[in-house]
Amino acid sequence: MTTATTVDVVLPCLDEAEALPWVLGRIPPGWRAIVVDNGSRDGSARIAEDLGALVVREPVRGFGAACHAGLRAASADIVCFCDCDASLDPGLLVPFVREVIAGEADLVLGRRRPTARGAWPAHARAGNVALSRLLRRRTGLRLHDLGPLRAARREALLALALTDRRSGYPLQMVVRASDAGWRVREHDVPYLPRAGASKVTGTWRGTWHAVQDMRRVLAEGAAVEGAVR
Repeated sequence: MTTATTVDVVLPCLDEAEALPWVLGRIPPGWRAIVVDNGSRDGSARIAEDLGALVVREPVRGFGAACHAGLRAASADIVCFCDCDASLDPGLLVPFVREVIAGEADLVLGRRRPTARGAWPAHARAGNVALSRLLRRRTGLRLHDLGPLRAARREALLALALTDRRSGYPLQMVVRASDAGWRVREHDVPYLPRAGASKVTGTWRGTWHAVQDMRRVLAEGAAVEGAVR
């Protein structure tokens, strides 16, 4: 990046020892990796520290709890989010950050495009499609994915006052950003087979719980919108 703007990349982590070297090795030069350990038992925190990442420990289990702990620990002008399972290359965030710095967007998201069979299970894709349609109905945003790869300004993200600490966190961020009038953009990104076993979308049960969390977020947003009217 040819700018003085600082960038932190939040990486929620639960037993990702196998993937961490690959992920941290692809953090763009000059950016800082914040690995949020969410109760790993495979030495992930130690590996991340040895590889130069800032490690934050979040004892409360949940994807949202880990993401928000990383956001609160960040100090950079721009904060990015990326999964820590080697399914997404954090280097793909460079053009996202450029758009935010240039004032072309307030929140930039990655639309996952599987590169191999099995990279994104059919049940997880179906749940994502259904939620994208509900999001469009709720906000008018024509997004195709609610994926974890994203970039925005730290202070603006904190001002959204996100409260979900489970799987609904990514959706709540988009809903509240839309309600605040943010310009939201989406770009295709290659989605690779993850390293290790998935904790959420790799199983029908995990996907079901994630969809329920996100439905709850949409219901809360709709109730607030109705009350304002």
